[in-house]
Amino acid sequence: MNEPHCPLCGRLLGNINVDRHHLVPKSFKGKEQFLVHKICHRKIHSVFTERQLAQSFHTWEALRADPDIGAFIAWVARKPPAFYTSTATSERKKTR
Repeated sequence: MNEPHCPLCGRLLGNINVDRHHLVPKSFKGKEQFLVHKICHRKIHSVFTERQLAQSFHTWEALRADPDIGAFIAWVARKPPAFYTSTATSERKKTR
């Protein structure tokens, strides 16, 4: 059986602490949504504004190429699928 994986971090999704993410935010008319870990979803939104997501970070490749997201993926890779902890807003996002 082919179990689904998170398109951001690549870990198995499981069925606990899972969210839906729009690569193009709904506020920018995005319709397609993807299942991701809740912690991965929160991290994306803690780093980027909706406008940044719509303009520059609307692909999984672009998200993974960002240094903050890359460091997060390296850290979360060792966690079990259901792992969740709160995510602080990035200093980078606060200053934009």
